Amino acid sequence: MTKRALINVDYTYDFVAPDGALTCGEPGQAIEERIVAITKEFVENNDYVVFAIDAHQEGDNLHPESMLFPPHNIIGTSGRDLYGKLADVYEGNKAKENVYYFDKTRYSAFAGTDLEIKLRERGIEEIHIIGVCTDICVLHTAVDAYNKGFKIVVHQDAVASFNQAGHKWALGHFTDTLGAEVI
Repeated sequence: MTKRALINVDYTYDFVAPDGALTCGEPGQAIEERIVAITKEFVENNDYVVFAIDAHQEGDNLHPESMLFPPHNIIGTSGRDLYGKLADVYEGNKAKENVYYFDKTRYSAFAGTDLEIKLRERGIEEIHIIGVCTDICVLHTAVDAYNKGFKIVVHQDAVASFNQAGHKWALGHFTDTLGAEVI
């Protein structure tokens, strides 16, 4: 049986809440139940569950994103809190061996992190990706997963973006260019 992992990408207050600093707004809020259900399923199946959460320093004007987006997911602020019911799922399961939460400072969950090492140690071959933003952090995580040889599954009903054209384009890119399964 193929060993799989779930990567929850950036489902935080700043990216989802109505008053979040870089919110997806209603599209991000509309996927909350699916995000929670998929995460619970993976935790209960004892699959590896990863929370890859954007982390920025206040006033870091040298970070490339500072030229493109307003300050968001600032370390030490509530903007980095997991959004809604996902926070409860994490809190109830964070002590489990199969749950891993880490900070990322780039779009991809693989860039500058130990994610690949953690996945390889566990013999993970298939990565399921959920979260926001479909055309930014989810996309870059999927591209890196492809380049590292992982099978990719993107849950269409559990990804969202503030850019609907980018969201739609990314869904096509996952299948047409990365050979991902979009379910």
